[in-house]
Amino acid sequence: MARPRTFDERDVVTAARDQFWAAGYAGTSVEDLTEATGLGRGSLYGAFGDKHHLYLRALDDYCAETLASVAADLTDPTVPAYARLVAHVGEVGGATAEDAARGCLLAKSAAELGSTDEDVARRVSDTMETYQRLLADTVAQAQRDGDLDAGTDPDRLALLVLTFIRGAEALGKSGYGPALRQSAAEQFVALLPRPR
Repeated sequence: MARPRTFDERDVVTAARDQFWAAGYAGTSVEDLTEATGLGRGSLYGAFGDKHHLYLRALDDYCAETLASVAADLTDPTVPAYARLVAHVGEVGGATAEDAARGCLLAKSAAELGSTDEDVARRVSDTMETYQRLLADTVAQAQRDGDLDAGTDPDRLALLVLTFIRGAEALGKSGYGPALRQSAAEQFVALLPRPR
């Protein structure tokens, strides 16, 4: 009879996620994972299969948390859609230098494994598509409210917003400070197509 698990699976996934986030997939050894999680190799393999499956589980966890946060930002019915969009773009500039330097696990996963690992590529693509859809829904609502030009395609504008956000996050990882990123966010918002 197998022994019952004596660990919280969510805590283990979070610890593994943080390790992968800090060192990347290739830069994280199984020994790093056993140290980060406090589990022995056998327990780790017994619970998650292998390093790759644990990575995918950690990435799934990160993607779900990211999309929940984005949805909370962009779907609050008590705040006008345009204000939600502007605030969301502004969060990029407001990220602390430490958070910006850490970067985004999703972007790191895409850069490191997206072209060689179909499982990672699919997760990145699905997450970005959902993110873009949330942005497009917000843009469309702002258009209906009269705060953005109704002649602009919401999907294309959402892709532009997503591209700015991801680019600004990459600049933060490159050492651009919060003041520069905030200035870029303000300039980007000023360029959004407003009604004439």
